[in-house]
Amino acid sequence: MLKQLGKTNFITNLQGVVEMRKSYEPQMRFAATPIAQLQLNLNCRDEIIPVLAALRHVYLDGPLRRSLTNLIAQDVSELSRRDTGRPGFDDWQILVLAVLRMNCNFDYDKLQDQAENHHNLRTILGVDDWEQDPNFDFRRIRNSCCLIKPETIEKINHIIVRHGQQFHGDAVGSARADSFVIETNIHYPTESSLMYDGMRKIIPLARTLADEISLPRWRQSAHLLKTIKKLHRQINQLSASRIVKKKEAIESLYCSLIERVDLILQRVKTLEKAAKNALPLSLHIRLEELTGWASLTQQVRDTAHRRVVLGESVPNSEKLFSLFETHTQLYQRGKAGEPIQYGRLAMIFEDGAGFISHYYLMDRDETDGSVVVEQTKIAQQRHQGKLEELSLDRGFHSAANVKALLPIVGNVSCPSRNSQNFATEVANESDDSRRRRHRHAGIESAVGALQRGNGLKRCRDRSEVGFKRYLGLAVLGRNLQVLGRLLIAAENPDAAAAKTVRAAA
Repeated sequence: MLKQLGKTNFITNLQGVVEMRKSYEPQMRFAATPIAQLQLNLNCRDEIIPVLAALRHVYLDGPLRRSLTNLIAQDVSELSRRDTGRPGFDDWQILVLAVLRMNCNFDYDKLQDQAENHHNLRTILGVDDWEQDPNFDFRRIRNSCCLIKPETIEKINHIIVRHGQQFHGDAVGSARADSFVIETNIHYPTESSLMYDGMRKIIPLARTLADEISLPRWRQSAHLLKTIKKLHRQINQLSASRIVKKKEAIESLYCSLIERVDLILQRVKTLEKAAKNALPLSLHIRLEELTGWASLTQQVRDTAHRRVVLGESVPNSEKLFSLFETHTQLYQRGKAGEPIQYGRLAMIFEDGAGFISHYYLMDRDETDGSVVVEQTKIAQQRHQGKLEELSLDRGFHSAANVKALLPIVGNVSCPSRNSQNFATEVANESDDSRRRRHRHAGIESAVGALQRGNGLKRCRDRSEVGFKRYLGLAVLGRNLQVLGRLLIAAENPDAAAAKTVRAAA
């Protein structure tokens, strides 16, 4: 319900802002440097150099540029005309800004500063140094980039990867795959904090709607919220203390919190019945919003009641870890320093050239072993049926998976989880099998680069759709960086920009 409500509000906001757009600016402006004449410092190892080289190459390849801008145009002009309204970002400019944000791990404020002051970036965008338009306000950049659908970004990635693989002879023949957790942008979830989050949203909304229909019992809304906050803080303080009998005290506070949340939720139900026919149509959206927050808070309340009062062990699949990012899941993967992670699990396939040829965001209840066969079939299609070698780690192993993968990819390296079986496999493996197993460790470098350099350590965008878009743009930024390095290496193999920092150090 909240997703539908958010989409409705977003469309409503767009109705008052109609923008005239072009795919790209075909007419060179006075004093602007042609993109074909853009000179890059190939001795600079900054990550922006390869991606600018890749974007320059894409722009100068007419059919490739048009295929990408046409995909962007389908999304950004889905709800508006392109021949009327105020001038908006070109489709090409939206693509460049979205890629730069994730490739360099910028926030929107930093991206605005770069678009206004970085000479080479402004050349790629098709604007000159003295020109004031377009206005690169961070809100405008954000709203434009968020118009791109995750499915469109996936199509763009496939086009870039297929084009880039032509510059590397055996890129399509091999791949290595791994999964990692992308954290959602949430606070540490406890049931008390989640119930307090729900009350922070419910009580002000309920007070506003009750005033519209003159319904009593919401006059002391500030006091109600203050009481909930006080119980939440007492639970947090006791949880961090070393009191011997704190468990009994915490359970008592939780019971009080659950009781008060119950009373407020009952009042909300009464308000919903009274306001359903009494409110003007303009406030029905707020009533739907109130119903959505009440439903999520009720789910957290029920979980707390089962765990604290009834003493049940609630499975993770039935828990809610955030009211704002409801798609968040808990993972206990045993990673050093991060035994528990809150986010979503993503699987990536890296080809022989370093391109992320396929990526997949797993559902909350999916695991490595449950998706590997189906995603390998898709990856084989992305490699045009030429994928001959695949390496996986132990987390994907099962006898059924290995048996199902062999007809898809002829040579599969997927070590057993059992230590004795693994030792036997190592003792009897061939040289090619050993090479694939040793080569697989390189996928950790790609994961680390995505997390540190491309912003996939923690997703900063909102909603599940935003999460998918964030992942797709990060992979696109990585792929364009790989393409840029291949292009620079073909032009000047000794250039520092053609090498990774690790290789050049």
